[in-house]
Amino acid sequence: MKRIAALFVLAVAGFAATAHTQTAATTKIAVIEFQKAVAVTNEGQRNFADLQKKFEPRQAQIKNLSDEVENLKKQLQAQAEKLNDTERASRAKTIDDKSKQLQREYEDAQTDFQNEMQQTYGTLASKVYDVLADYAKTQGFTVVLDVSTQQSPILYAAESTNITKAIVDAYNAKSGVPAPPTAPAGAAKPAAPKAPATK
Repeated sequence: MKRIAALFVLAVAGFAATAHTQTAATTKIAVIEFQKAVAVTNEGQRNFADLQKKFEPRQAQIKNLSDEVENLKKQLQAQAEKLNDTERASRAKTIDDKSKQLQREYEDAQTDFQNEMQQTYGTLASKVYDVLADYAKTQGFTVVLDVSTQQSPILYAAESTNITKAIVDAYNAKSGVPAPPTAPAGAAKPAAPKAPATK
């Protein structure tokens, strides 16, 4: 009886090992830096460059206002002893008002930029995802893992499993958008408006 039980256990173990081997053999996994893939597509580089250009006038406006506030502060410091209390108070109020205006304009520009950035990224990301899904099915991948973030649970992946470039190439071919004339190395998302200097 013990011998039959032992044989049964061995048979079950053997079946489980065989099933595991078959599952492992049919599981094909790939990794992708999805955020990078979206950003470095020809369309992504074009759209993000256009977004940067769109916000350049507001950045210039914020810089001019920041420079104006700094100049007013320097003037007040340099002339403080020559001014009476009323003039000093008046200039200090002007500086305070312009500083508040500067902060508001900076925060508004930053919020608008981030909103448009998310919208631009989201629209393009959904199209890149469609290409990714088709590619994964065609290539027989069972799972595609995103390693874009630092919080990614992937500790190691062979370079041969990284399909980022393949997806970028496939998307560029499908979109028909030409490569930018002077694409910067490691193109990424544009920078948000710079914070005004505070002293």
